[in-house]
Amino acid sequence: MKNFSLVMIILLLCVSCAEESSSLAPKPEGPQWISLFDGESLDGWIPKIRGHETGENFSNTFRVNDGKIEVGYDEYEGAFADRFGHLFYQSSFSSYKFRMEYKFFGQQAEEGPGWAWRNSGIMVHCQDPGSMTLEQDFPRSIEVQLLGGREEGDRPTANLCTPGTHVVMGDSVEMRHCLNSSSETYRGDQWVSVMVEVYADSLIRHIVEGDTVMTYYQPQVGGENVNTPPSSPAPGTLISEGWISLQSESHPVAFRKIEVMEL
Repeated sequence: MKNFSLVMIILLLCVSCAEESSSLAPKPEGPQWISLFDGESLDGWIPKIRGHETGENFSNTFRVNDGKIEVGYDEYEGAFADRFGHLFYQSSFSSYKFRMEYKFFGQQAEEGPGWAWRNSGIMVHCQDPGSMTLEQDFPRSIEVQLLGGREEGDRPTANLCTPGTHVVMGDSVEMRHCLNSSSETYRGDQWVSVMVEVYADSLIRHIVEGDTVMTYYQPQVGGENVNTPPSSPAPGTLISEGWISLQSESHPVAFRKIEVMEL
């Protein structure tokens, strides 16, 4: 009986020490990475496809397969017909880091535009998807353009496109719609890691495989490269927050490890 009591005392002391050690363990400080994708469903994500109401996932364009979000067109009947789509996360952000991996695969949808071959994008500072019109093709946003390389020639990724927006580069507002980054060309069906750093209405930085490939400033309303509603803010209005969306532009693409860190 004495031995049993001694064993119980030792066990209680061990448990007490373990609990004390756990309470004294350093806790994470500062911003943390948060997953935006549960790996099993599209919960928390909102589709908007041209010609269809916000929330309608036309022909299962966006789907989950083997722990990743895929964009596919195998259930379309006939041609792609400019049904450009975007999958929005359910809330907006202002200053944050967003990272994920992407890869292209398969064949482009029937009659997809030539420029859209192995072409997708991360859209940041997007307008609310609920404010998009039925026939609107792209949200007003800043696009981190994702491209896959052809067999020959350079085709960088994490470029900049500006649907309904402008940015500042150097000392002036950049009026060109798309500008190439300094990234390498990524060919084949490989996973590519991309991160976007967004600091409200001051600075945006594109990072590919750990290398900064593009930096610009003061995202703002402007340009005529998207048919935004008449109620859009006046040109020159700085954009300090917005939604994040992933693109559907006619070539199958997959996304995984989708995370955000608010700053």
